[in-house]
Amino acid sequence: MELPAYRGGLGYSEPMEVHLAPELQAKIDQWVMETGLPAERLIEDALAGYVPALAQTREMLDSRYDDLKSGRVKPIDGEAFFESLRQQEDEVLKRE
Repeated sequence: MELPAYRGGLGYSEPMEVHLAPELQAKIDQWVMETGLPAERLIEDALAGYVPALAQTREMLDSRYDDLKSGRVKPIDGEAFFESLRQQEDEVLKRE
């Protein structure tokens, strides 16, 4: 599948060829039939939403890692945390 050249910011000036797994290609083909829109437009719209969300998630993870690395926050033991949740749940259930 060939996607058109990216029209915004620092993007590609030439169309990009994208190879998709057959299952994903079938889903996109179905989507094209249902919406009547070209595949390129559907994928471009999907990526326009996905890329900013991915960037925001990456920034959040980087910030949290920096907080841990600098000592501003302390890591907690996952097993201990879930055990405390189970105990709290048990206490709530006993009161009911």
